[in-house]
Amino acid sequence: MSTPSFDGLRVLILESRRAQELASIVTAYHGVPMSAPSMREVPLHSNPEAVAFADALDRHAFGLVILLTGVGTRTLVAVIERVRGTKDQFLDALRRTKVLARGPKPVAALRELDVPVWLTAPEPNTWREVLSVLDARANELPLEGLHVAVQEYGESNTDLLAGLAARGATVTRVPVYQWALPEDLGPLQNAIRAIASREIDVVLFTTATQVVHLMQVADRMGMRAAVTAGLRSLVIASIGPTTTEELARHALVPDLEPTHPKMGFLVRETAERAADLLKSKRSASS
Repeated sequence: MSTPSFDGLRVLILESRRAQELASIVTAYHGVPMSAPSMREVPLHSNPEAVAFADALDRHAFGLVILLTGVGTRTLVAVIERVRGTKDQFLDALRRTKVLARGPKPVAALRELDVPVWLTAPEPNTWREVLSVLDARANELPLEGLHVAVQEYGESNTDLLAGLAARGATVTRVPVYQWALPEDLGPLQNAIRAIASREIDVVLFTTATQVVHLMQVADRMGMRAAVTAGLRSLVIASIGPTTTEELARHALVPDLEPTHPKMGFLVRETAERAADLLKSKRSASS
């Protein structure tokens, strides 16, 4: 089998926290990475919701805790430790409670904290899989009348919250950080101009928020129409269903999703197919 290769294609990376890692993978597959961080995580240092959640957990108020991200799990523990001076009491309460992890990242964080995981949502780890795995265990833990806490990431997952409520659960949101635009918008603005002028061949979307922020900044620049047209002329790779749904809200259709919603699979499978996809798209538009 031949090694996957971008064959020198210009690949836009909108990742922030793992931008360097992603660029290295693109380079290894003979792509030319262009990095434009599109978001930053802003911890909610003044976080009464998190403290109230910890207090209620001590009182056995929740029958289920849903942890959606690894970063959020670690940040939540750090907030409680900063406020209380210790995390031990909080972790003990968490260990007494059924915990559902949305995917491998919160599972890894919980393993570090020695907190057992009752359920893990399967790939592609969206809100649909969270609800599906709970439905499959409804005989063991009925949601009707159950008090459920949901650790949020950046913004509320309204579909998940609505699905839990529709099944009779009482839901408490526990926000621990929010998404913001980068402090330096220069790289993202340059990327928007490059998309509009057809100087990009491939774009890798690794989260739905990247789509939102790209379009938000394009709007500020008066370039939404040009960016939309530019995106339709290049290869759009989406990490998974949630990101694909956000693209659809902006009338964009990805050219591929990886077989597993992980960055390594995304880059490798895009490298395998990008040249052919790009040729086909540009032939069809000419």
